[in-house]
Parts: sequence; structure tokens; C-alpha cells
Amino acid sequence: MKDTAKHQGLRNQLISVLKEKGITDVAVLDAIHKIPRHLFLNSSFEDYAYQDKAFPIGAGQTISQPYTVAFQSQLLEVKKDHKVLEIGTGSGYQTAVLCGIGAKVYTIERQNELFKSTSLLLPKLGIRPKHISFGDGYKGLPNYAPFDSIIVTAGAPFIPKPLMAQLKIGGRLVIPLGEDHQIMTLLIRKNETQFEKHEFGEFRFVPLLENKN
Repeated sequence: MKDTAKHQGLRNQLISVLKEKGITDVAVLDAIHKIPRHLFLNSSFEDYAYQDKAFPIGAGQTISQPYTVAFQSQLLEVKKDHKVLEIGTGSGYQTAVLCGIGAKVYTIERQNELFKSTSLLLPKLGIRPKHISFGDGYKGLPNYAPFDSIIVTAGAPFIPKPLMAQLKIGGRLVIPLGEDHQIMTLLIRKNETQFEKHEFGEFRFVPLLENKN
């Protein structure tokens, strides 16, 4: 599991691309600069690891393009030691970026194959989320709530109510909403009953699947 000078050079180029596309959060850019994305991909895709593209990772899932990871992470406004719930562990790359920012990450994956492989990969890379679980992301992790922020990394047809309930007042929930294509949506919890909603344009994600317990 090597991270060479060549890989680091390619990450420098990727950071330039992300800055050109409007990513300004220094902590997010630093985390992406440090994390070897090629180690989260099948080795046959290694030459493409630092292109701003999504790639398949098995079980019908993808590793999101770096811009999407950066954009969602920036919207969360994560501070060090924030408790962050991630719905859709996938390859573990987004998990690694959040850990790299300094978040305490609680993450759920519903594809058992990915859950097993990522649970092994992250510790090998020195990345230690607070909790990794196999289960239904629509339900969140009520035993660990409330969370400073929640990130959903798959397209959802609606905002799951359990996730809204598990968000702290003042907390931020970032979710791609829609079926065929998604609108990146930010909810900010104002009080017990009110949420402020913001929309940030169209993205494409694999669907958020339900009821795999």
C-alpha cells in the first residue's frame, strides 16, 4: 500500500482543480491533499484515482468524485471533534476525509461486502472512525445521537425523519435529494421543529437503499 511522490504530485493537481471549482475550506482541501485516494480504488483504476471522477467500487456502488466529496464536506462546516453521522460508508474515502478534518465519525453501510472490506481497510491506513456499522441508513444511529452534522452519500427520494431527529439544534444535514438525479440539499436545524433548507444544484449519486437488516 504505497503512496509515492507521483501520487502526491497528482493530488497537488487535484487540489488545484478543486480550488478552481470553488472549494475554499482549507481543512477539507488539506484532508484531500493528505489522503491517498488510489488506495480506496481497485488497483486497475489507480491511474485514474486523482481525476475528478466517480468510479465503481463493487456491489453496484461508486466512490464519489473528489469535487462531490469536497463540496459535501465543505457544506457540513465540520469543526474538530464534531460528531458526524455518515450514511453510506462505501469505499471509506469520504469517511477518511471527515476523519482527516478532525471529526468523530459514525458511519453506516448497508452493503455487507463493502462494510467488511472498508472495516478492514480504514485501520490499515491509520484511519479510525468512532463507529462503523452494517445496517439501514434510513434509521441513522439513534444510540449515538445527537450529531453535530449528518452527511448522506447516496441519492434519497426524501429526507428520512429519523435523521432529522438525530441532528443537534444548529446542526447541518447534507443530502442529495431526488431519484434519477439529485439536488444537493442542506438542512440546518433551527429548533425542535423548524429546519432551514438550502439547495445547491444538481448532482448524480447511486440510490440510498432501505431495509437491509
